[in-house]
Amino acid sequence: MTLMISRECWNQTKPSSSPYNFLFTRKVFALFVGANTFRVISFNKPKIKIVKSERFTCQQARQIDLVDYLDELGHHPAKTRNQDYWYLSPLRDEKNASFKVNRKVNRWFDHGSWIGGNLIDFGVLYFKCSVQELLSKLNCGGNFHFQQQLTGKRGENQIEKQKIKITDIREIRDPWLREYLGERKIPLLIANRYCTEVEFKLYGKNHVAIGFKNDAGGYELRNRYFKGSNSPKEISTIKTGAECLSVFEGFFDFLSFQTRQLSDINIIHTVPKFQSDFQILNTLAFFEKYREIMENYSRIRLYLDRDDSGIRCTERALIWSEKYVDESKGYQEFKDLNESLIGEWEQVLKQSRG
Repeated sequence: MTLMISRECWNQTKPSSSPYNFLFTRKVFALFVGANTFRVISFNKPKIKIVKSERFTCQQARQIDLVDYLDELGHHPAKTRNQDYWYLSPLRDEKNASFKVNRKVNRWFDHGSWIGGNLIDFGVLYFKCSVQELLSKLNCGGNFHFQQQLTGKRGENQIEKQKIKITDIREIRDPWLREYLGERKIPLLIANRYCTEVEFKLYGKNHVAIGFKNDAGGYELRNRYFKGSNSPKEISTIKTGAECLSVFEGFFDFLSFQTRQLSDINIIHTVPKFQSDFQILNTLAFFEKYREIMENYSRIRLYLDRDDSGIRCTERALIWSEKYVDESKGYQEFKDLNESLIGEWEQVLKQSRG
């Protein structure tokens, strides 16, 4: 496994007290060799491998899915109509949603100010920055997948290169991924029950990640350095025949819930056991889209994140119907359910040490 990190990300993560221009962990040694270029040396394989970083181009940035990108920025649709996603404009204050993204063509248009364009046009206006500054922000990563709109033979080759191409799916056995699960406090028993180890190619490079399958056959993919998904992106549903539905924003929150349900884990706070179907949104952009399906249940328990976006969605749902229950109050001191689980384990370890 080779860690790819941009100069901008390095500047955000490097300890401020460190005068040295390198990063060393158990996994990688990264040495910067210029103002914006560097080399990464991986020790995970018998042979030391040196690679050069890749940076976002304008063409790649324009192909990032706009709905995913807005979701990362904390903006979620007020309504959806087929491929049209309507938002309160991120570029100005308004009370009625007039900012539209057509997901099919991956373009936006703000009817209130009569301007529109692609992701770069939006990003430059949103951050009030130059194109190069925007590309630098994108280099720090995010949970994006790419729209595929190029045509012709050259376009087809470029699209194929930019796709996440899954090459193998198997039980989780990679030591590095198991270590990552341990860091997130998810037992291997739980992870193997709901997830798989996914090997995939992206930009011609091999990667491995924890994979969580959605209802359309796509996968949410996570490892210590990668957060993404392949197409098609969709919610994940697990049915047990219950009349209650538990809704989670991401699959690690769902895994955390299942971890807390284990009867032999009694040293941490456990959630009450009850019969439930489960819906993992995989992005808050799907929250309103599946409102009708959610409200087919007699009880809807919401385990959304405690950030501004998650809290707004929860508050909106509580207005929709009395069926909705805000379960995030049980971890209100943390960002999400998984962070709460990690925090509780750390507290137990701290107490055990004296």
